[in-house]
Amino acid sequence: MSERTQDAFTQDAAQSLGAVVKPAGVKRTGVTWWTQAWRTLWRDARAGELRLLVVAVALGVAALSSVSFLADRLNGGLQRDARQLLGGDVVVVSDQATPAHIMQRAKADGLQGVTTLSFPTMARGQSQSGAESNSRLVALKAVEMGYPLRGELKVASSLAQADVTEKTNAIPASGEVWVEPAGLEALGLDVGDSVSLGNSLLRISRVLVNEPDRGAGFMNFAPRVLMNSADLDATALIQPASRVTWRYAVVGADNATKNFLAWAEAESKKPEVRGVRVESLEAGRPEMRQTLDRAGKFLNLVALLAALLSAVAVALAARAFAARHLDDCAMLRVLGLSQRHIALSYTAEFVWVGTFASTLGLALGYAVHLVFVALLKGLVDTALPAPSVWPVVYGLGTGLTLLLAFGLPPVLQLASVPALRVMRRDVGELKATTLSVWALGLTGFAVLLIAVSRDLKLGLMVVGGFAGAVLVFAGMAWLAVQVLRRSVVEGSAPPWLMLATRQISARPVYAMVQVSALAVGLLALALLVLLRTDLISSWRNATPVNAPNRFVINIQPDQAASFLQTLHDAGVRKPDWYPMIRARLVAVNGNTVTPDSYTEERAQRLVDREFNVSFSADQPEHNSVVAGAWQAEELDGLSIEDGIAKTLKLKLGDRLRFDMAGVLHEARITSVRRVDWTSMRANFFVMYPVSRLVTGAGFDVPTTYIAAFRAPQRVAGADAVAEASATPSANPTRKLVKSSPTFDNQLISRFPNVTSVDMGATLNQVQSVLGQVVSAVEFLFLFTLAAGLVVLFAAVTATREERAREYAVLRALGASNHLLAKVQRAELAGVGALAGFLASGVAMAMGWGLARFAFEFEWTASPWVPVLGAVVGALLALAAGWWGLRDVLRRPVVQTLRQAS
Repeated sequence: MSERTQDAFTQDAAQSLGAVVKPAGVKRTGVTWWTQAWRTLWRDARAGELRLLVVAVALGVAALSSVSFLADRLNGGLQRDARQLLGGDVVVVSDQATPAHIMQRAKADGLQGVTTLSFPTMARGQSQSGAESNSRLVALKAVEMGYPLRGELKVASSLAQADVTEKTNAIPASGEVWVEPAGLEALGLDVGDSVSLGNSLLRISRVLVNEPDRGAGFMNFAPRVLMNSADLDATALIQPASRVTWRYAVVGADNATKNFLAWAEAESKKPEVRGVRVESLEAGRPEMRQTLDRAGKFLNLVALLAALLSAVAVALAARAFAARHLDDCAMLRVLGLSQRHIALSYTAEFVWVGTFASTLGLALGYAVHLVFVALLKGLVDTALPAPSVWPVVYGLGTGLTLLLAFGLPPVLQLASVPALRVMRRDVGELKATTLSVWALGLTGFAVLLIAVSRDLKLGLMVVGGFAGAVLVFAGMAWLAVQVLRRSVVEGSAPPWLMLATRQISARPVYAMVQVSALAVGLLALALLVLLRTDLISSWRNATPVNAPNRFVINIQPDQAASFLQTLHDAGVRKPDWYPMIRARLVAVNGNTVTPDSYTEERAQRLVDREFNVSFSADQPEHNSVVAGAWQAEELDGLSIEDGIAKTLKLKLGDRLRFDMAGVLHEARITSVRRVDWTSMRANFFVMYPVSRLVTGAGFDVPTTYIAAFRAPQRVAGADAVAEASATPSANPTRKLVKSSPTFDNQLISRFPNVTSVDMGATLNQVQSVLGQVVSAVEFLFLFTLAAGLVVLFAAVTATREERAREYAVLRALGASNHLLAKVQRAELAGVGALAGFLASGVAMAMGWGLARFAFEFEWTASPWVPVLGAVVGALLALAAGWWGLRDVLRRPVVQTLRQAS
């Protein structure tokens, strides 16, 4: 062959690989690495080499950005409506009347202030004809002139015209109330009718459509009744143990409100100022977001798992991509391209692929977040502002980090492939990426995930848990390979099992990588399934069949006997009946305690608030003592719930001092109880084992009673209350139907000051809201499922070419396709079963940790989970192997051996 012919042949080969060189005697302009990157990108895209990488990155970015878009728009909406949500520039919230010195300071600073009171109570309707209607738990709010300081009220003239609203800054006149449509419908009333609140009968003059400080579209279960604070005393609804929230809102000049805010926050932290917290535009209203906070944690968990799976998939797919390009890069080195040229071209290619995949993921994530808004309708305001640029920045950063940190390291090894590989295929194989490179990539990705998660504890638990799980998986996989090698004895096992064992034992590193990758994918899937099935479902179905569906509070001591008799006459047997005292913990072992005494947020809240305590000589049958002993009539003893004991770091023998409406009472912890809060029974953090609680000074503390019972049933076509009153020994075999609303009405009519909570309706509403949240989580779960399947596919197909060469050799030596198919299935099933078993075990541990510390659930998974996980892992591995390796045994032996040579 002549020199010119050789040059032409060399140039054609180089152009086919996307490179141009300068053969001797030919003057030609070389192609830059930039141009080469475009040519390589176009060639790989057409050949489908980048498909798996793009899918993995797009799924991870879509999962994270969808949650980021939703959170960003929610935050933007809250900031936009912050002043209206608060009802002022600064709000002082307290569980007692707002301290006088705080109000005086606000006036001295030139601020305008308004006080509102809100609490739940029972309302009973009365039509214009005088007939009584239903009773309903309502959220009563008493306001004074000047309310609202920010925003406007929206009202309507009648229930039928509730969609025709007008704005007003007025409040109900004395003797009148405004009621929300839901309340009117529940009570069977309209404008012009009257509603009974405690001892007062007030006329409904307007339909309350919206109040600015109600909350930005978040669901409130009890309908609002707005009244003039001048009518509050006449109702006699506020009793010594009533749970009333005082809100003192102020507005004024920016400098004045900032000064007042700083002073009020410092004042609220003083030990002598208890039960006071300050809300500002920056702090917002956290309680309004309680439902969505939990939903956000679940969504963040799913998104984090999808991103972690995407990282594994990218790493596996990039290594497979690099393995397929070894020969190409060896030819490029023969044709004269430098290592720098090849490295820059592949880096540019991956940057462009990462940008494209991230953009695709962002578009998909934006569409998904719109689905979230639709699924959470009623929980979030659909009129949210446009998202900011930060979700886009996070999305692009996540995508590029995924591809460059986990995909680029094995690909950059292509630049160092020796030219000798053109003749010797055994040189220039990919090496394990150095620990420093992986550590740098993992650290950057972990920091990014924790930042995106917006929850440090959740992010650290998920990222740290997966990092530890990978080490466990790798170690257990290596141990399993060693055990397998020694346990399968040649000659005594079937041929297919012997060959499968040899296949796995011959590549222990590949086995470790494959088991670890499969286990990580299955771990994410198992974790989500466990949390979804056992955690959320148990919460939704926590109500026992015979659980109480009525809770009645604020029963006064002089009403106790007649109230119990009323329940007995109506057929209620063995109700939960306990006294209640409002108490605040002020000292432990003689040392004063304040919120600053604790670092945990829940502990600070418990110390800062008043909570209900009770007393009973008999141990509650639904409480179990786990430490100490319940001694009836032990005057110096008390029993504490184990959860609050752990939170406040209390133990047996500690002396607790409580402030009970200004009366101090001290006693020693003599027992610790375990309380099942899902039992729907009357439960308390602190109980005294005495039949009568008397302070050291001999004065009784203010006490009310709580009753929990299942509402009486009624005979079809008859009134259960009337029947029970007339004939207490009525036929017990009578046909029962739904709970009697007449009983509730008569109970409230006889005891107007009490608050009766219909838990049946409330729990249905809670489950409905939770169902919306679960729907959103399940929708995002599809992305994690897809990412998990991509990981499974990438893990199974990572050794496809090696398998093809080994099977070709075995087929050339006489092995049948049927035998090799058995070998392949045995290998895949074994690896999948091991990965599924390990993943399920780790998922149980991580699920418990997340349930206990992130979501605050008590949860224990079934011991059969690892067995089921092993079965599911084997089936998924077989399915992925059938899809990804189905052509391995179909290739002609000669073709495979020629490629391998």
